[in-house]
Amino acid sequence: MSTVTSALGWVATAMFVASYFFKRPAALRSAQMLGALLWIIYGGLIWAPPVMVANALVIAAAAWTTVRGRTRGGALAAVSEA
Repeated sequence: MSTVTSALGWVATAMFVASYFFKRPAALRSAQMLGALLWIIYGGLIWAPPVMVANALVIAAAAWTTVRGRTRGGALAAVSEA
């Protein structure tokens, strides 16, 4: 494995772990999606389909909850914070 590939794996790991320190749910999901995208690229470089599929599912789940939160809870959250 090349140094660049290894570094990408470590950056993806750091991004995913850092996402848990975000306070806003939308920021957490965005960071998780970015980390998962990096993991998909890493998985492609080492040809690891389970890594790619698992992280594609993470992106899909994070995107779905982001869209769902905007359509259902967005207005309610703004009212409850007032």
